[in-house]
Order: sequence, then structure tokens, then C-alpha cells
Amino acid sequence: MPVNHNLPVRTFSVVTGLFGLFALLSFSIRKGHIEQDAPTGHDSLMIVKDSAASVKAFLEVYNVLMSPRCMNCHPSGDVPLQGDDNHLHTMLPQRGKDGKGVYAMKCANCHQPTNTPGEHTPPGNPNWHLPPADMKMVFQGKTPHELAKQIMDPAQNGNKTPQQLLEHAHDGLVVAAWNPGEGRTLPPMTHDAFVKAWTTWLKTGGFAPQANP
Repeated sequence: MPVNHNLPVRTFSVVTGLFGLFALLSFSIRKGHIEQDAPTGHDSLMIVKDSAASVKAFLEVYNVLMSPRCMNCHPSGDVPLQGDDNHLHTMLPQRGKDGKGVYAMKCANCHQPTNTPGEHTPPGNPNWHLPPADMKMVFQGKTPHELAKQIMDPAQNGNKTPQQLLEHAHDGLVVAAWNPGEGRTLPPMTHDAFVKAWTTWLKTGGFAPQANP
């Protein structure tokens, strides 16, 4: 077919642009990844599915989420847990609709913006709270399979996308687990190691470990 050298410049540009787009899509498919929107902070989320690597990473994540520093604020009931033995909070505060307590017993009454000096005194954070009543995000009693499925489900995780989940590892209240105040044990790995495992889990597909038979 003869080439029409009289094509308008605009038409030629559109055609060239379309060929470039098709080439880019073809390259992405060959590489086998899914690119998400540009990140707002720490890292981008480019998913390359690998179920074995994903499950292995989540089991590391799970060990942190089951530690008292995480689970005490993700109880199965409406009273937060306390201490390394996960006993009910001695003052029996209630979750409340927004997770910040009810009536005069608000979390912020005792949990100040920073840790209170002294052993076993209230840890602090400007945003101290439980998950809200309509999105409780329970960790207590969850198997690895159940917890991974819950975290990846927007209907249960606060409507978070995988990209937002990636960013959540740097949330101030999450990071506070590694600065819990005197007399409390730390999570079983450093925050940097946790972020690495969390990121690997999400970037390899966010797979859940197999359910117990």
C-alpha cells in the first residue's frame, strides 16, 4: 500500500502516539507486572505475583501483628488489651463509634501526644485510638489465612487500596509500636525489617497462607 506523504502533521502525531502506547502496553504485558498509580510517599507498588514469596513474607508480618504492641489495639471485643500478656485494659475503656472512647473516658485523656515518663505508664501518640466500631480490624484470634484475607479486603480494611496499605506501614501509630515506653517488649523484628516483609507481601500479590484443614 503506498504511503500518503500528504497526511496532516496532527494525524501523523496521533498515529505515532498510538503505536507508542501499544508498544508500552506490550512491554508491560511481557514483563508480567501491573503498575499502580504513582505513590504519594515512600515507595511505589508494582505487583509481580509470586504466591510462595508472598506467603513467606506474610508469615513474618503475622508475627509482628500478633505481638502485644499491635494486637492490644486490635482486640476481638470493644475493650483494648494491655500488657505483654494481653489482659483487658484495667480501666475498661470502651471503643466508641470513632475508636477514641466514650463519654468522659476518652483515650486521649491518658494517652498524651508522647510517652509518659516512667515504667508501665501510658504510651503516647497524637492519634491514639482503636479502629472505629464500623471497621474493627480484629487481629485477636485470627489465623494467618484469616488475617491476610481481612487486610486485603477493602470492605474490612478501611477501604484501603494496595497502594494505601503499602503506605500504612509508615503510619505514626504503627511506628509507635517500636517506641512503646518503658517496661514493654518490642515487636519481634525491627520496623525496617517489618516494612521490608510488608512490602514484599504486597508487591508479590498479597496472598494469604493456606487455611487450616
